[in-house]
Amino acid sequence: MKSELFAHDNLEIGDGQRFALQNSHMLRVSLGPDVLAVKGGMVAFQGQIRFDHEKSGSMAKLIKKVVTSEDIPLMRVSGQGEVFFAQEAGTVHLVTLEGDGISVNGRNLLAFDAAMEWDINRVRGAGIMAGGLFNTTVRGSGTVALCTVGKPVVLDCSQQPTYVDVQAAVAWSSALTPAVVSSMNMKSMLRGGSGEAFQYSFHGPGFVVVQPYEWVAPASGSGGGGGGLLGDLLKG
Repeated sequence: MKSELFAHDNLEIGDGQRFALQNSHMLRVSLGPDVLAVKGGMVAFQGQIRFDHEKSGSMAKLIKKVVTSEDIPLMRVSGQGEVFFAQEAGTVHLVTLEGDGISVNGRNLLAFDAAMEWDINRVRGAGIMAGGLFNTTVRGSGTVALCTVGKPVVLDCSQQPTYVDVQAAVAWSSALTPAVVSSMNMKSMLRGGSGEAFQYSFHGPGFVVVQPYEWVAPASGSGGGGGGLLGDLLKG
């Protein structure tokens, strides 16, 4: 049988790396230690692999997952073999953490080493008007796989204030503390707005990754947090 389908670039790679790009749209993980991945991200596997729902790990984190729009449904992948992950043909990027951390839009998270710590944090100033904005922070030593729609740009936030549409932001340095600002004045709001009402504001040593695509914003008021005990638990 002959076909361009069997070209070398389409054949399974065998470089022995734990996290590797099968191609720009597909991640290949060689299991040993467990991996956490978003549910629905697995497209194929070889060997003896097990998939289990990953619990929140703490009551505070469970409550965050219940009441926020950043409910990332994670699964624990364990066993011996290779697993392939992808997400709607998005472009996959690998980030190696060396005791540091990265904050990720949950919709751009694909997989990461299970030994690393993760949590859900509310972005400062993101109230009901902004739809209740949350991000997932991963810390430790290991690899994080991100998935972007299109080819992203990495912006340096250390030289000057940097503003990013909240639906286009993929990830940023965990040392940065973004705020949510609005560029829409009352007149434009009454006239229907420009569609670019809220941005993340970054300024300090670090970076922000931006994709050339804006996710559809969640319904107004969803994952808005709340006061009292829940509000305290959700504070980043």
